[in-house]
Amino acid sequence: MTSVPWPGSLTLDGEGVVLREWEDADLPTMVELFDESEVDAWTPLRSPFDLDAARDYLDNARRARTAGNGVQLAITAGGPAALGEVLLFRAGAEGRDGELAYAVGAGHRRRGLAGRAVRLLAGYALRDLGMPRVLLRIADDNVPSVGVARSSGFTRTDEEPVIRERKNRRVVLTTWERRT
Repeated sequence: MTSVPWPGSLTLDGEGVVLREWEDADLPTMVELFDESEVDAWTPLRSPFDLDAARDYLDNARRARTAGNGVQLAITAGGPAALGEVLLFRAGAEGRDGELAYAVGAGHRRRGLAGRAVRLLAGYALRDLGMPRVLLRIADDNVPSVGVARSSGFTRTDEEPVIRERKNRRVVLTTWERRT
């Protein structure tokens, strides 16, 4: 598998957002952001998402990062407070492609944060990491995420849908891509 050259530390600034590494001090904020119905409906995150879930989540994120499998970044508006998360992990043949996922806290939605974070991280993956394409996998009925994909320069592919089991239900995900 091709290794993605993750930097030792990553902060991205652009599009009116700053993407930064999660810190231990963010654990209570993670609970506030991720323990809500929309995040539960569209993501594989544990529910309820309490402090124990946040600690496990951050530990897993750090292990994946150390192994070179992905990076999970807090979305901020330039201040210290995390407003959501965007993550990039390896996908596709030999791990050459990237796949993004994201979640924005309920109190911070409808501000374009997800789209800006997705554009910033996708641009980094394509330009700086040399990934030939970046993917989003979205359920067709997740209307806000379809809007994020479109506004972020992604196009829907003709690839077969991806079926995932999430919380005892079958989720059909359509693939969207952005290329170099």
